[in-house]
Amino acid sequence: MGMKADPLAALSELPGVADAVDSVRKAVDRAYGHRVMRRRSAEVTSEAALRGARGTAALAGADWSLEEVRRRSDFGVEGEPRTVGAALRLTAEAGQLLSVWRQSPLRVLARFHLVAAGGAGADATVGRPRLGAEPADEPLPEIASALGPVPGAEEVAGRLEGLADLLSAESSAPALVTAAVVHGELLALRPFGSYNGLVARAAERIVLVGSGLDPKSICPAEVGHAELGKADYAAALQGYVSATPEGVARWIAHCGRAVELGVRETTAVCEALQRGAA
Repeated sequence: MGMKADPLAALSELPGVADAVDSVRKAVDRAYGHRVMRRRSAEVTSEAALRGARGTAALAGADWSLEEVRRRSDFGVEGEPRTVGAALRLTAEAGQLLSVWRQSPLRVLARFHLVAAGGAGADATVGRPRLGAEPADEPLPEIASALGPVPGAEEVAGRLEGLADLLSAESSAPALVTAAVVHGELLALRPFGSYNGLVARAAERIVLVGSGLDPKSICPAEVGHAELGKADYAAALQGYVSATPEGVARWIAHCGRAVELGVRETTAVCEALQRGAA
């Protein structure tokens, strides 16, 4: 019998992907080599989580300054405050679910949605993928237009199972490739009735951490995605949804740049801590 195919590893052969993977690895290694990480890594992790939450919320339409995120506490209020609160909860939760992710990614995704929504409440759609004709929330207009029509519940169920099978199989794919596919696939599917963007980016985070690329979660890709901007994010996502080799490679490279920008943010945090300014 022949060897089983490794679809994720095959994506590593796309043009430019190996360079993106190498660049990300070098950037992350530099961050972990900073002298501040020897004694104050917990502080760096905490600050990276806060900045990552701010970044993912910005891409969901709540573009607050870091100072405002620190200052505010009214995260139960409808609109932007609730979005920021969901982002903060998800970022905190991701680090607690690594062992479950390895065994059952779909359970973690359901948990992410429950956490983002702030609990089950009276809404039976919270904490599970859409069923029947249940609608999905649309991301910001520029992102929604790049993704195209929302897949039906039956397609969502099948593709989620396929994604879970991919993640459960042994793969030699680099962490960046796997994280980009998880992020892109979840946004393409919009499996939940709400908070799909936040869930997709939290899933990217858990892959980067659980793979060992960023074990202390100090390199927030969400910061980079926000810094690159909604237009570039949407254009790169459109490449993923196209399923063309060029489009998928573009999306993976975009995710790589986001991680590198997250590293730059963390390096600035380390420098500030070293100077005693943070």
